[in-house]
Amino acid sequence: MTGEGGGRTAKQGLRSLPRPALCLVLAVDAGAVGIGVFSSISAEITRTQWLWFAVLAAAAVAHLEAVRTIERRREQASKKAPYTNLKSLWVFAALLVLPLPLVLALTAVSYAYCWYRVYGPTILFRKVYSAATFVLASAAASAVLNNVSPGARLPHDLWSLLLVAAAAAVWWLVNYALVVVAICLSTHEKLPVRQALGHPGDQLVVASALGLGATMAVLLVREPWALPAPMIAVLCVHRDLLLPQYLRASRTDQKTGLAAPAYWADVVTAALDRAKLSQTRLGVVFLDVDKFKAVNDTYGHPAGDQAIRAVADLVRAEVRSEDLVARYGGDELAILVPGLDPGQLLAVAERIRTRLLHTPVVLTATTDGQPRTLPGVSTSMGVASYPENGASVDQLLMSADGALLRAKRNGRNQIRVAGAVVLAEADPRSGRAFG
Repeated sequence: MTGEGGGRTAKQGLRSLPRPALCLVLAVDAGAVGIGVFSSISAEITRTQWLWFAVLAAAAVAHLEAVRTIERRREQASKKAPYTNLKSLWVFAALLVLPLPLVLALTAVSYAYCWYRVYGPTILFRKVYSAATFVLASAAASAVLNNVSPGARLPHDLWSLLLVAAAAAVWWLVNYALVVVAICLSTHEKLPVRQALGHPGDQLVVASALGLGATMAVLLVREPWALPAPMIAVLCVHRDLLLPQYLRASRTDQKTGLAAPAYWADVVTAALDRAKLSQTRLGVVFLDVDKFKAVNDTYGHPAGDQAIRAVADLVRAEVRSEDLVARYGGDELAILVPGLDPGQLLAVAERIRTRLLHTPVVLTATTDGQPRTLPGVSTSMGVASYPENGASVDQLLMSADGALLRAKRNGRNQIRVAGAVVLAEADPRSGRAFG
């Protein structure tokens, strides 16, 4: 789970949780404690297993120490989304060669060391919960291995490899589901599912970690002298994890999850080059929320941020996967729509305008603490198309911006097309900011 917050204690952090999230956290923590106690009662641990545990624990600590600066930055950059790391590598390796109590002990060692050296002051219950999800995931994966093929955990043929892959899939699913559900329940405002699920590339990191864990387990048992080689590779891969995260952050507006202006402009440039080569069309829509300042002045800036996020979600729901929506300014969005002729582009813009105008927006972060429901969002839009309204990016964007300005000057809540006087059906509420 993401480690948000600063110097609050675990008790204060728990008190701040909504009741469903609090119940989930306590249930998962209690389940992890129960699994630890129950699995330790009848466990028989050999000297060799203790030796393997010591090697894996030392490797995990060395790994965490080597990348602690990177991990601190990655966790700080993670907001209301699953925070992925490579601790699962060592935990899954332990799962394949050690009894469950030692797997849980390795989990405790990893998180305790991270608490001391990596995370620093943060909300303790979040890390306890994350460790508990590791425990439940390990117990579920161990059950798969024990029930299907007791005593044979290392891959040595196709069947055993598939079994290990199934156990890894179960481990990932349990851990991921518990983290995503906790994120959804712990926020006091409606969180977009896409944000709670996190970036798909992050889950590829977890899959890679589990695969490397299986490799480490095989080497530990059969060729322990070769362990340093993959450890060097792990450290090199781990150092590259920060780059994609920073790259995504630079491309994304943090308040809405839409594309950032600079990234959107780069995509427009590339899309226009493709349109010229393939002799296809390219459309741009500029959207401005009418009198948005009145929302901030009346309900406060946090409520205004909620309104912009609601607008962003609605617009994103009305466009195709190949279209790109950006937050171009405070209350202005820009939409890149390739492959449509001017008539089709106008129809898309009108569909967006209509949905925004007739979809209620609930604001909970108002200055007086009382929720408000806005009946709809009035918007003005400017539409421009390549090649009709510009042959370069600057010409295209200036045409769309000029059309947007005409829409605002002519009464708002309408669409203007660059080089024409086409407008959407006027609405008697056009002078009002939100419906």
